[in-house]
Amino acid sequence: WKNPIVDLETCDAPLVSQLPQSAFRSSSQLSNSHGPGFAKLNRRDGAGGWSPLEFNKYQWLEIDLRERTEITAIATQGRYGSSDWVARYLLMFSDTGHNWKQYRQEDSIGVLSGNTNADSVVLFKLHQPVFARFLRILPMSWNPKGRVGLRLEAYGCLYKSDVLSFDGRSSLLYRPNPNLSRAGEDVLHLKFKTLENSGALIHMEGDHGLSLSVELFKGKMLFHVRRGKTLLKSICFSASVSLGSLLDDQHWHLVAVEHIGQNINLTVDKSTQQIQVPSHLRLSDIKEINVGGVSGLFKKNFHGCLENVIHNDVNIITLTKENRQGNLTFVCMEPADVPVTFASAESFLQIPLAEHRDGLSVSLQFRTWNKAGLLLTFDLQQQAGSVWLFLSESKDSEGLTGKASTVLTGSGLNDGQWHSVAVNARRGRLSVQVDKEDRSTAQASPSFPVVPDDHLYFGGCPDKDNTASHGCRNPFNVFQGCMRHISIDNSEVDLVMVQQTSLGNFSDLQMDVCGITDRCSSSYCEHGGRCTQSWATFHCNCSHTGYTGATCHTSIYDQSCEAYKHKGNTSGYYYIDIDGSGPLVPHRVYCNMTEKTWMVIQHNNTELTKLKASLGINQHLAYFNYSANAEQLQAIITQSEHCEQELSYHCKKSRLLNTPVGAPFTWWVGGSGEVHTYWGGATPGSQQCRCGLQENCIHPEHFCNCDADHKDWANDSGLLSHKDHLPVRVIAIGDVNRPGSEAAYQVGPLQCYGDTNFWNAAYFSKETSYLHFPTFHGELSADISFLFKTSGSAGVFLENLGIKDFIRIELNSPFEVVFSYDVGNGPAEVRVVSPTPLNDDRWHKVRAERNVKEASLHMDQLPAVSIKAPPDGHVRLQLNSQLFVGTASRQKGFLGCIRSLQLNGKTLDLEERAKITPGVRPGCPGHCSSYGTLCQNHGRCAERYNGFSCDCGLSAYIGAFCQKEVSAFFRPDTSITYTFREPFELSKNSSAHVSSIHSDLTLRDENITLSFRTTQAPALLLYISSYYREYLAILLNRNGQLDIKYKLQSAKDAEVFKSSSRNLANGQLHRVSLRRASETLHVQVASTCALTLHIEFGELDPEIARLNSLGFTGCMSVVQFNSIAPLKAALLYPGSSPVIVSGPLEESNCGMSLATNPYASETTHSLTGDATSGFQPFCNARYVFLLGVIAVVIFVILSALAVIGRFIYRRKGTFGTQEPKESKPEESPEFPFNSDPNYVLSESQKEHFI
Repeated sequence: WKNPIVDLETCDAPLVSQLPQSAFRSSSQLSNSHGPGFAKLNRRDGAGGWSPLEFNKYQWLEIDLRERTEITAIATQGRYGSSDWVARYLLMFSDTGHNWKQYRQEDSIGVLSGNTNADSVVLFKLHQPVFARFLRILPMSWNPKGRVGLRLEAYGCLYKSDVLSFDGRSSLLYRPNPNLSRAGEDVLHLKFKTLENSGALIHMEGDHGLSLSVELFKGKMLFHVRRGKTLLKSICFSASVSLGSLLDDQHWHLVAVEHIGQNINLTVDKSTQQIQVPSHLRLSDIKEINVGGVSGLFKKNFHGCLENVIHNDVNIITLTKENRQGNLTFVCMEPADVPVTFASAESFLQIPLAEHRDGLSVSLQFRTWNKAGLLLTFDLQQQAGSVWLFLSESKDSEGLTGKASTVLTGSGLNDGQWHSVAVNARRGRLSVQVDKEDRSTAQASPSFPVVPDDHLYFGGCPDKDNTASHGCRNPFNVFQGCMRHISIDNSEVDLVMVQQTSLGNFSDLQMDVCGITDRCSSSYCEHGGRCTQSWATFHCNCSHTGYTGATCHTSIYDQSCEAYKHKGNTSGYYYIDIDGSGPLVPHRVYCNMTEKTWMVIQHNNTELTKLKASLGINQHLAYFNYSANAEQLQAIITQSEHCEQELSYHCKKSRLLNTPVGAPFTWWVGGSGEVHTYWGGATPGSQQCRCGLQENCIHPEHFCNCDADHKDWANDSGLLSHKDHLPVRVIAIGDVNRPGSEAAYQVGPLQCYGDTNFWNAAYFSKETSYLHFPTFHGELSADISFLFKTSGSAGVFLENLGIKDFIRIELNSPFEVVFSYDVGNGPAEVRVVSPTPLNDDRWHKVRAERNVKEASLHMDQLPAVSIKAPPDGHVRLQLNSQLFVGTASRQKGFLGCIRSLQLNGKTLDLEERAKITPGVRPGCPGHCSSYGTLCQNHGRCAERYNGFSCDCGLSAYIGAFCQKEVSAFFRPDTSITYTFREPFELSKNSSAHVSSIHSDLTLRDENITLSFRTTQAPALLLYISSYYREYLAILLNRNGQLDIKYKLQSAKDAEVFKSSSRNLANGQLHRVSLRRASETLHVQVASTCALTLHIEFGELDPEIARLNSLGFTGCMSVVQFNSIAPLKAALLYPGSSPVIVSGPLEESNCGMSLATNPYASETTHSLTGDATSGFQPFCNARYVFLLGVIAVVIFVILSALAVIGRFIYRRKGTFGTQEPKESKPEESPEFPFNSDPNYVLSESQKEHFI
C-alpha cells in the first residue's frame, strides 16, 4: 500500500503512526491483543487492529494527538487477516477529551463511509479542516458476518496558536500603529470559545465617534458599527448584524471583520454578511481596540478564551506576551463540561437513589427547541403517586404533578439556550425554580409527602418490557435536547461513570456531547419566511411573504399580465412576480386586458404639471418614483416585447430642445442613468421632437414646436419606445425663467405588452433532437416549470447530470409524469398520474421543485404530490454536465412542444437555440385547442404565432375574451334603427358582410338575447318586423310582467304570450333569452324557468304603436338578434353599420354582468290553448303541446325595420360626490336603480360591474 497523501507542505502529514499506545483509548476491547493501541494503519501488531468487546453504537476509539492539530483527512482500514471492519462511522473531536463535537458534511451529514473489506484503505478528505487535540471514532455499522475491526490514520499538521483567557473581569487594550495600516483594507480575525452565552469580545474606537463592537448575546454574535460621539448621543451612521447561533458550546468559532472599499464583510464560522458603509467611514481611523470588554459600556465582559487575535497582520496576543503586564493567562482555562444528548423517543437516563430519604433536591441544566418534553420523573414511596417535571406544550413552562397537584413556572424555555431548573422537596414544602430567578420560582404545600422511591428518570421512561422500567410512566412527550450539571442533593452525577455502565442505566443517549443544531441560524427559509424549529426539523412560516412551499420558494403570483390573461382574468390590478422564485419581490401593476395585454406601472407624478417663470430659478427638476424598483423595472422591460411612455411638453414662450444648433434647455434621464436630449416620438440621439421627424413643426427651421418660442401655447408630445432608455427617471426643464414664460409637462406611466418568456417555445420533431444549456445550479432550492403538448406516449423533457447526482423530468406514459433526482441519498421519484391522457395535443403545465425538506411535482390542476427528504441526509444538488432539453442519455426523446421553460425563475431561450439546432423548430402553433374556451359569448378563437385572440364579431360583447357587455341608456327621444337589405340589393352586393346577412335571413331559427333594467311599465323592449307585416315584440305589461306579442302569419291575428314572472320593472337587471327552433319558441328570464311554446308564424298594431310612443326608460345591454348586435353596432361602429341613431346615445355601465346560467334552465309547457290567458309555468315537463295548427312558415326578414327601442337611465353622475337616493321599496338592496338622471353607483356596484 502507498500513502495517497504525499505533499507534506499542504498540511497532510500522518499524525497517528508515531503515537505511543498510551495515546489510544477505547470504550472496550475484545482482548489485550485487540486493544486500541493496535489500531494503526497497515500495522499487523497484536490481533491486527482494534475490536471492542460489545456490538453496539456506544463503542468508540479515541486518539490523543498530544497538542492541538489541524486534521485534514482520515483513512480507515479493517482488522488485518479477519472479516472485521467498520462500514460507517462518526468522527468526533475535542480539545479536552470531553464535550465532543461531531464532524458534519454540508452541516447535516454526520455519518462517514468506511470499508467494505478488511484490507483496503478508504480515505476521506475533510471538506473543512478540524482543529483539535483529541479524535474519537464511533462505529455505526460493520460487517454483518464479522465484528467491528479498525485501523486508521489521520493526516494534517501542527496548529500554531496564541491563546489568552478572560475571566469576565479582565480586558486588554491595544492601540494600533497607524503606520502599519493597509492601503484600502482593514482586517480583524480571531477565534473564541466560551460557556457563557453573553459577553463583549471586541470594541474598537476611532476619531469622530467611530466605533465597531463585537458582542456575544444569547449565543449569537452581534456586530455594531456606529459613527457618532457616543452610544448615547446622536449618530450619523449605524448598522447592526447578527450571525451564528449556539456559540456558547465551548468549541472554537471564527470571527472576522474585513473592511474593503465601501463594504464591511462580517463572518462567523461559515456565515458571512456584508454591509455598506459611507466612503468617509474607514476602520483605518481606529485608534484603540479593547479586547474582552470595556467597563461600563457593556452589561457583561467576555468570559472564555481567545485565540490568534490578528489586526492587520499584527497578532495582538503575541504582542501582549512580549510586553506582559499584570496577571494574564496564556492558556485556555476551561472547566470539564460533560453534557448528554437525548436524541430520540427511546432516550432516557436512570439514576439510582440512596435509601432512607425524607426529601429530595434535584437540579440540572437543559437546552432544547421542543415546546414539550419530560425532564424528570420518579415514583413516590409507598406507591403514593408519581412526580413529573416537564415542559408544557401550551405554556412553555415546567410543572410538577402528583395526585392532581400542579406547580407551573418559567416561560420561553425552548429557545435553544441553557436553562437551569431546581426542584426541592423538604418538610412538606415543594419549590421549583427556573434560571435561578426569584420571579421564576413557584412554591406549593402538597397534602402528601414528596419522598422519592429508589430511582430517578431523566428525559423519558424505558419500555415496559425493560427490566429498568420499575413502573416508570410518562404521560407527556419525551425530552429531546441536552442536559448537563445534573445534581442530586448537591452532588453532581458523574456522567462518565454512566457512560462506562458503572452507574445507573440509559438508552439511546449521546454521552459527553451536546448534539443540538440550530437549523434556523443559516435559515433555508427564503423570501423573508420566518424559521421555527424543533429538535429534528424546521418549519418556514410563509405568511405575508407572497411565497409558498416548504421553504417559501414558490411565488403565489404569476410573472406577467399575459399569464393572468390566459387564466381568464380581466383588466384590473394584480401582483406580479417578474422572476418567479428569484430574488425580486412581487409588486402591484395594472393589467389592461385588451387584444394586446398591457402592463401599466404607475409613478408618483402622472398629472399635467404647470410651471411659471420664477426669478432666480434657472432649472426645474422633476423626479419620478415608480411602483416598482429599478431591478423590477429592468426585468419587466427586458422580457416585454414592446414598452412605451408618453412624454409631453406644453409651452408658451418656453423653448424645449433649442433646435436646430443650440444646447438643449430640457433633457431627461432614463432608466440606465444616461441623459437624453430627444423628445417623445423622435428617434434616440436625434435631438428632435416628433414634428421634426415628421417635418411638420410650426416653424420649419426648428425641430420642435416649442423651439419656435411663440407667445401662443404649443406642445410637443409623443411616445418614448426605445426600451434601453426607459423609464423616465428625471426631467430637467430650463427655459422657464424669462418673463412671460410658461410651461407644463406630463410623463405618463410606463406601459409594456408582450411577455416574450410566456410564449417562448420549441417544437421537437425527432426523438434524437435536443437543446442544450449551461449547467443548472440549484444546490439547495431548484424549481423547474414549463408547458408541453404532445401526441407521443413518452419522452424525456429535460435532464442534468452530475458525478452521482442528477435531475430528470419525463413523460413516462400518456397518463404519468415523473420527476426523478438524486442528491447523494439515492435515487428518488415523484409521480403524478392524470385521469385523462396527456398526449392530447393540448398544453399542460408541469412544475417540479426540490429543496432541503421535500420534493414535489405539480401537474395542471391536479393535486400536488410530494416526498420528504431523509433526515440528516445530503442536501446539496451537485450537477456538472450540460442541461439537455428534449432528450436524455439512454432515454427516449420527446416529440412535441415545450414552452416557457423556467429554472428558478429564469427563462431559457428555447427559440433562439432552436434556430440553430437540427430537428428542432422555434415556436409552436396551435393554442386554441387549449385556450379557446376563454372566448365567451360566441366569441371565436383565432390563432396567432404567439398565442391567440378572441374574435367578437359575431358576439354582442367586446373585450379580450368577448366578456365585456355593451350597454347604453337612452333619453325619451332616442332610438336606434337597424335596417336589413332587400333581396335585390343583396344580389347586387357580393361582399362577405352582405352575404352573411342573407344567410341569416334564410334560417329557420332565431336567437334573441337582451338585458334590461327599468322602473317603467308598460314598456316596449324590442320590436322586429318584416315587409309582410309579420312582427315579434318583447314588452313589459302594465304590471311589469314580460309579454311576447307576435304575428307570424299575415292571415292570423296577433297573439300574446304572457309569463307569470314577478314584476321585472323593479330597477334590477334582467336578462331575456328567446330562441325559436322551427315551430317551438323558448323564452327564459334569468332567475326563472325557461318558457317553451309552439307558435305559428303569421304591421305595427295599435297597442305596439302606443307603447312605442311612450318610449323606454331604463338601461339595455347585450342586445343580439342572431349574429346581429344592433346596440354594439350603434355604439362602436355607427359609420360602418346600417344603423340610424336619433337622439342622444350614451354608453353606460348599467349592464351589470349576471352569472352565467345562474339557475338551471328548465323546460315549461303550456296546457291551455288560450295564449292570451295568464300563463302558469310548469317546470321539468317532458313534452311540448301544440298551441295552434302545426304549420311552419319560415320567418324571413326581407328588408325591414329591425330593432326599435328607447332607453333612459336616470342617474346623478358616475363620479358625483353626492349620496345616492334611497331605493324604492321594490328596488334591489344590492343594485338600487333610480330614474334620476344624476343617479350615482356605489363603490361596491362599480367593482361588481368590472
